[in-house]
Amino acid sequence: MTFKDSIHDDIGDFDPSNPPPFKIAEIRAAIPKHCWVKHPWRSLSYVLRDVVVILSLAASALFFNSCLFWPFYWLAQGTMFWAIFVLGHDCGHGSFSDSSFLNNVVGHLLHSSILVPYHGWRISHRTHHQNHGNVEKDESWVPLPEKVYKKLDITTRIMRFTVPLPLLAYPFYLWTRSPGKEGSHFNPYSDLFTPHERKAVFISALCWAMMVLLLLYSCSLFGHVQVLKLYGVPYLIFVLWLDFVTYLHHHGHEQKLPWYRGKEWSYLRGGLTTVDRDYGIFNNIHHDIGTHVIHHLFPQIPHYHLVEATKAAKAVLGKYYREPRKSGPFPFHLFENFVKSITEDHYVSDYGDIVYYQTDPIMYKISKGKLV
Repeated sequence: MTFKDSIHDDIGDFDPSNPPPFKIAEIRAAIPKHCWVKHPWRSLSYVLRDVVVILSLAASALFFNSCLFWPFYWLAQGTMFWAIFVLGHDCGHGSFSDSSFLNNVVGHLLHSSILVPYHGWRISHRTHHQNHGNVEKDESWVPLPEKVYKKLDITTRIMRFTVPLPLLAYPFYLWTRSPGKEGSHFNPYSDLFTPHERKAVFISALCWAMMVLLLLYSCSLFGHVQVLKLYGVPYLIFVLWLDFVTYLHHHGHEQKLPWYRGKEWSYLRGGLTTVDRDYGIFNNIHHDIGTHVIHHLFPQIPHYHLVEATKAAKAVLGKYYREPRKSGPFPFHLFENFVKSITEDHYVSDYGDIVYYQTDPIMYKISKGKLV
């Protein structure tokens, strides 16, 4: 029995790697026309909501200044930083509004405030969407081919596959990308970007640098500890959220899902390997980013229409849509998915156009703390 056969035994007769019996145009046609309409004032209202909450939390923290309140503040504010990242993410996709000027202005303000280079990230994220599920060309949390994996030193493997270390990956990814890939989101001459994109990348890097200078100036005015408490710890929580959510969009499903190469890959097949997640009370707070399958196939749809669009598309998707496990108020069940995937999904074969994650037994033992 092959590895692929064993996967199919786990999921019954349905093979998620088979080409779907429908076309992307059929999914598009099933989605109500109003779901494609972008309302800039509605989008801006979400920005206003989030900014008001962020300022209110900061004011409350300064007012109470209590060791009992600070932990709540850090968790809540870090979650709100993640929420404004999602709105900046909509700007990057053009789903915020039909105005590229408005998208870029709001995107820069939101992403720069949380130390994300807007255009540098936007362009690499576009590459991710255009190549989702493609082992060779995907950009975000892409599987390592076995030959690349085996070249990693043990320290790098531990950093990448031992919880909670992967949850701290995002700032490093912005600077150096993933193993096997070269370039930086801050370098206009990185191979991530074409020559006509270099000016935009430079502007975003400059905005990022201005935010760093603002933080340093704040340290000189208010002290390093105060800035760390008000901004530094929430930023760390934001990074944890970002890595946790983006990883689970593409990994950790109860049954292993395929990745593709060459002629077997298509935009539709790659998009159908993404995973929707239920985050309980956080669904609305972080703008329904857990409704990820339809977002990946049609990133032009505004976040406030994703739930409705997904419901409409499910009749076409059939078994290719995996209903997310319902969450309680807090999505504790997703930690199990995350930990299991991180400790078991290490690399994919160098050969074959349809591949699944495989496990390095030595790394598995290290991750579980069982290596003697």
